[in-house]
Amino acid sequence: MRLLCSLIFYILYIDPNYTMTKKRKNDPYAALRIREFNIFLLVRFALVFAWSMQFIVIEWKVYELTGDPLYLGFIGLMEIIPALLMALFAGHIVDQREKRNLLALCISAFSLISFGLFWFTSEAAEKIFSTHTILYIIYAFVFFGGFLRAFFGPIIFSLVALIVPKKIYPNAATWNSSLWQMARVLGVSFAGFSINWIGVHWSLCVIFFLVTFSFFVVFKIKRKPVLNPKIGEPVLQSLKEGVHFVLKTKAILGALTLDMFSVLFGGAIALLAVFAEDILKVGPQGFGILVAAPSIGSFLTMLVTAYIPISKDAGKKLLIAIFGFGICIIIFGISSIFWISVVALFFSGVTDGVSMVIRQTILQLKTPDEMRGRVSSVNSMFVGSSNELGAFESGLTAKLMGTVTAVVFGGSMTLLTVVATGVLNPTLRNLDLTKDLEEHEKSE
Repeated sequence: MRLLCSLIFYILYIDPNYTMTKKRKNDPYAALRIREFNIFLLVRFALVFAWSMQFIVIEWKVYELTGDPLYLGFIGLMEIIPALLMALFAGHIVDQREKRNLLALCISAFSLISFGLFWFTSEAAEKIFSTHTILYIIYAFVFFGGFLRAFFGPIIFSLVALIVPKKIYPNAATWNSSLWQMARVLGVSFAGFSINWIGVHWSLCVIFFLVTFSFFVVFKIKRKPVLNPKIGEPVLQSLKEGVHFVLKTKAILGALTLDMFSVLFGGAIALLAVFAEDILKVGPQGFGILVAAPSIGSFLTMLVTAYIPISKDAGKKLLIAIFGFGICIIIFGISSIFWISVVALFFSGVTDGVSMVIRQTILQLKTPDEMRGRVSSVNSMFVGSSNELGAFESGLTAKLMGTVTAVVFGGSMTLLTVVATGVLNPTLRNLDLTKDLEEHEKSE
């Protein structure tokens, strides 16, 4: 609530010509003192809320239609295929184009998808189409949403760097990630209650309204310059440079690899509908609480990091955080008591929040302005898409092993990944970001 009030206050009252020389050193609200950044946060909040809510509503609808956890896994698969296929090309396009208008274009396409899902879950559509046809149509919309997903990440990552000064990137990353988690908390929570109150169809109408709202607000952000000096560069050469940069920058490569495998094997979120219905037996309201718990943990942790920077010994903190995440997933998997499961998911969010802030800070500090779109695309391939691939992995292993065994297996694999990364990647293990921050402060 405090964050929402701060956001509204700054959007309405902060002087758009405010300069960073007016802020005190180590100001936890440094990024929030920039008016355009607050507008950006409002747009992102609406989009993430809508996207998170849509994912949960679709999950519930698909499980309602099929009663099979494997079909829940297919939701992730339908989104990851186009996201992976388009990721690098999306990064190239983002680096070559103006970011504000490109974001507006993607939002307009998202509104078409949300409206399509709204109509095809109506009573009129159910009278015209069979259950299997509606299921395939839902998968089709999710598939096209995957193409948009490939663009949203690079655009947002690049736009933040054009709004805030480099020396407050960590602070901006903290608030940006906090708003993302807050939107997820409210989005998934509202989705669970909304399904119970107004049903799937009208829940999707709410999503369409939010996306439309974000489309109009985004134009309050000014057009930004294109900083890439190689406009018109051949696509293959551009993609090669982006991939080469990530591979040679060990801190970025290590952080992305570690997070990718932890999300891939720790993707218990995709099976929460099964836990809510068949194991914990808590219905749609309990389902909403379960889904919201990790996001609440992440959000609260990120608020703390705005006051207590975690740049020192960032590599060790990243390893410890993801190891703790794996432990929490295992506890959740073996629990048959609702509130123990909620607590385990909450602390999985706490550890995930730490790792997210560290990873975003690494990317922002170590990526040149002209390559942000491509590096973010590689990040989406490693991390963003692993959420959907993790959903498919969870659905498949649940089908083969059973739901509880699949979750425990995933948590155990996360622990093994952390140990292996800590031993094999000393660059990441010994990473300290304080020197990078000092260099940026001197350059400005």
